[in-house]
Amino acid sequence: MNGYIKVSEAAEKWGIGGRRIVALCNQGRIDGAVKFGNTWAIPEGTEKPKDARIKSGKFIKSDK
Repeated sequence: MNGYIKVSEAAEKWGIGGRRIVALCNQGRIDGAVKFGNTWAIPEGTEKPKDARIKSGKFIKSDK
């Protein structure tokens, strides 16, 4: 897997948990991430995606 890093390596590099990285991969928020069986492979040069979770503490409910 030349050119790719494991989820655990990305977690250490970016300072976030492995489960969060898997969630980002499942949401398609990490460019170039590829799933091999049960494992995600992340391109080496990929930047940490911006955290788009709610930070203000104010959740706006949508009636859709």
